Amino acid sequence: MSRYLNYLGYNTSGQSPKTEVLAGGTTFLAMAYITVVNPAILSDAGMDFGAVFVATCLAAAVGSFLMGILGRYPIALAPGMGQNAFFSYVIVLGMGLPWQTALGAVFISGLLFVVLSVLPIREWLFNAIPMNIKYGISAGIGLFIGFIALKNAGIVVDNPATLVSLGVMAEADAALCFLGFVVIAVLSARGIVGAIMIGIALVSIVGWVGGVTEFEGVMSMPPAIAPVFWQFDLAGALTMALVPIILSLLLVDVFDTAGTMVGVSHRAGMLDKAGKLPNLRPALLADSGATVIGATLGTSSTTSFIESASGVEAGGRTGLTAVVVAGLFLVVLFFAPLAQSVPAYATSAALLYVACLMVSSLKEVDWSSIPDYVPAVIGAIAMPLSFSIADGIGLAFITYALIRIGIGDFKSADIASYVIAGIFLLKFVLL
Repeated sequence: MSRYLNYLGYNTSGQSPKTEVLAGGTTFLAMAYITVVNPAILSDAGMDFGAVFVATCLAAAVGSFLMGILGRYPIALAPGMGQNAFFSYVIVLGMGLPWQTALGAVFISGLLFVVLSVLPIREWLFNAIPMNIKYGISAGIGLFIGFIALKNAGIVVDNPATLVSLGVMAEADAALCFLGFVVIAVLSARGIVGAIMIGIALVSIVGWVGGVTEFEGVMSMPPAIAPVFWQFDLAGALTMALVPIILSLLLVDVFDTAGTMVGVSHRAGMLDKAGKLPNLRPALLADSGATVIGATLGTSSTTSFIESASGVEAGGRTGLTAVVVAGLFLVVLFFAPLAQSVPAYATSAALLYVACLMVSSLKEVDWSSIPDYVPAVIGAIAMPLSFSIADGIGLAFITYALIRIGIGDFKSADIASYVIAGIFLLKFVLL
């Protein structure tokens, strides 16, 4: 047993297994909302809720286990917020594509993730992308998620004169969503572990008791995964029209992973003296491999979760933290009826709070440098307003490259930034 614990990092960390187990439980409570929110979002694309619930739990379990064993980081994985919204609301509903084709695009992007993780290319991209753009991307995804949450709860509605306007706040869905959001924020401010799950549970119970939504039960054997398992359509995804989508999925996953790993590792004191991550390539391989496995199981891109920072705050420093999270996601498989009973306004409350957490990354932007903060802001604003994460990323990189060229400071930016800007410029002009 000691040999396996040493492999997970105990030979250098000096951690006790008890601390790591408690940290794993803390991380799980902070991110368990994904077992409800991810199926809710993907079901909007026409996917079976119960099957996606199982796929979500299994993808999170496998991804977290791989990160713990290969990367040896206290970072848990699950289908990512932002990626699932991109999957449902942009690829499927926005472009009118079948969800099977969207899964095919995720699978292909996952294979590219694996190839890039084995080669030095992804590590090069990881370390070369300007941090200010990474912060802007994280904030933009947060704004996008927040907009979706407000829309799903009826707090924001369409308006032919102004595009959007405030909905009727007295409606049950809008009122309960806002109540849940405030509860989550208050509990989080008080340092209560699992604040998001408590908020979801509270407004769900209010809705069940008040007859707003129906309660379907607590425990049962896991639903069948067959409706979404191995249902990806590779032939449909292997078209020129899907190339920008696949590249967008690739870029979003790279940046999401980069921001999460840097942020969590910084808080854990795991960065080296040069500010880089040790054992990076195996960790990236775990992240990219989880996306391939997740697409096979039937869910959108699986990625590292920023909520892992809660486990780090509880003392998690090794891969055992992630392995514990993996085990807990397997236990949750037997609570499918409870997950299906959670109403959309409750998950929207969680989405709105997660959006606030992600937008807070703007505070890290260097506001003293116009070439740095302008692209970050453009990307953040463009994502919700264009209803496209990919387009926001593209505008951020194009703005960054053009400003650098315009001020005659071409060499201060890494060549990777110009490459990505060129790819998106071709996308906007040709497609």
